[in-house]
Amino acid sequence: MNHLPPAWGRPRDDVYGANDPSYLSSNGPKTLTQSPVVTGTSVIAVKFKNGVVIAADNLASYGSLARFTDVKRLRPFNAATVIGIGGDVSDMQYIDRLLNSLDVTENYGSSGHNLNAKNLHTYLSKIMYKRRSDVNPLWNLILVAGLDGDDRPFLSSVDLLGTTFSSPTLATGFGAHLAQPLLRKLVKDEAAVESITQERAVAAVKECMKVLFYRDARSLDKYSIAVITKDGGVDLKQDEQLEGQSWAFAETIKGYGTQVV
Repeated sequence: MNHLPPAWGRPRDDVYGANDPSYLSSNGPKTLTQSPVVTGTSVIAVKFKNGVVIAADNLASYGSLARFTDVKRLRPFNAATVIGIGGDVSDMQYIDRLLNSLDVTENYGSSGHNLNAKNLHTYLSKIMYKRRSDVNPLWNLILVAGLDGDDRPFLSSVDLLGTTFSSPTLATGFGAHLAQPLLRKLVKDEAAVESITQERAVAAVKECMKVLFYRDARSLDKYSIAVITKDGGVDLKQDEQLEGQSWAFAETIKGYGTQVV
């Protein structure tokens, strides 16, 4: 019997037959991801006078199955940026490894300059566009929240095509349909950002997370929220729980189950 390390964990050849390594052959056609499998839903963010608030729930769904309930989709980068990622979780993990490598390079660099949120958004947009040009996109929509080079609030997005968009309020997934109208009532344009306090912005984001839990079947009542400011840096809270839920509105919904119209 072969006791060498390469054979550890393999069935015995004298009992099950010799191992056939042909299935490991790389001569077949090249295959790429055609659609996401395990996915995360909404990421929402809003600017306020001195910073940005961003939040995302901790659920990763396998199709319609709420499979993983402890997936953190907010990723802090240095003391002035948080990245929120929706979409395919495996591609999110790939992006996280890229960011870890970039973080190490920046920390050991001798230039004396640190990447701000705007720089990081440009980097990610190039990554996404390059993968799209290779016809092998990363199936994600990313929000970059933080401070730019002038310490002003910065919020922008990039999708799987490398398309970028900036706004005082942004959301991915169902949040683009359910949370954005609520956030735009609070912050109508860039000029309105100066009148929004941190407390109002955080309260609005928490209310949106509650609405998403009510209406989005791929969401969860446990979430992560981060506040980025010049003075406080990144204040990231994970495993936050929704409070003050009320399902009384469901009593007025007719036409489902045993209810009679």
